[in-house]
Amino acid sequence: MSSEDEMVACFLRGELSSRRFGRNLRSQLAAAGQAEQLLTRPDLSDAGANVARRALLAATRGYGENRDLFEGFPTQVAWTRALLSADEAAAVRYLEYSYWVELSGGSRRPTDAAARVKAGLRAFDVSNEPFVDAARALVSGERFPPLILVGERRDNLVCLEGHLRLTAYALVGFPTGVECLIGTAPTMGRWAR
Repeated sequence: MSSEDEMVACFLRGELSSRRFGRNLRSQLAAAGQAEQLLTRPDLSDAGANVARRALLAATRGYGENRDLFEGFPTQVAWTRALLSADEAAAVRYLEYSYWVELSGGSRRPTDAAARVKAGLRAFDVSNEPFVDAARALVSGERFPPLILVGERRDNLVCLEGHLRLTAYALVGFPTGVECLIGTAPTMGRWAR
């Protein structure tokens, strides 16, 4: 089992190293008077730190406020830790977001995106170098934070956080044991599409 607090901590830790989201997250950390250690070494038994992390995710991505990325996100979600097999990881789809749809050629499948990256195709003329760099890091033995996946059931999952890492896994052929947190809810709605 896992928890909402663990999901929030993993989500923020994943975004801290993001080229796209890391700067804003660091700015929000500073504005809240918090050190990066809140995210890099989360103590899930510290209720105050859990509240601070939820506030950061609300400020940066709309978590718990029914806005931005988390618009329409269910309030009651069962979270579990899992290791996905290569086949299970390959079946995960990207969020329905224009960049990921374009990168995957419309399928929202990471294997299709990896094939397009290898062919030198770009989505909206955005460099593929971050995917290539992340794939190299995997080959060199780096371990990534868990992916955060959601769906109505475990057999139909969409990536909520970790799209770049999911693409890197696809580029290297999906190693066995992809670490993730899975959130399921019968009301997952648009997230399960």
